[in-house]
Amino acid sequence: MALHNQLGIKGEVLAEEHLCKKGFRIIERNWIHNKNEIDLIAENDEFIIFVEVKTRTSGNWGNPEEAVSGSKIRRIIEAADYYLDSHDVEKPARFDVIAIVVNENFTRIDHFEDAFLAPLN
Repeated sequence: MALHNQLGIKGEVLAEEHLCKKGFRIIERNWIHNKNEIDLIAENDEFIIFVEVKTRTSGNWGNPEEAVSGSKIRRIIEAADYYLDSHDVEKPARFDVIAIVVNENFTRIDHFEDAFLAPLN
């Protein structure tokens, strides 16, 4: 497996642990609709959240959260819209980004709640 894939998997595991500590239950991992992937879908009593996880080994090329592009946001929203419709979800949805910097010296996890909003139809 390529090093960047291993790093991505490690980041998603760290993000899952982080969410569970905050009281969320993971309901989907790497959920795909029409080639649009959502890294994690989680819920608590209040929300269902769609999470994009970005992991880096350093901030030398920018912070991980800066790598979430407008086109990626549109794809996440499209997939989330389908998920909500097909699963009859009654809870309000939230879109979060979890940015992780992890290397042999330290691990930093930044959780951006409501990182972006879906457009109103």
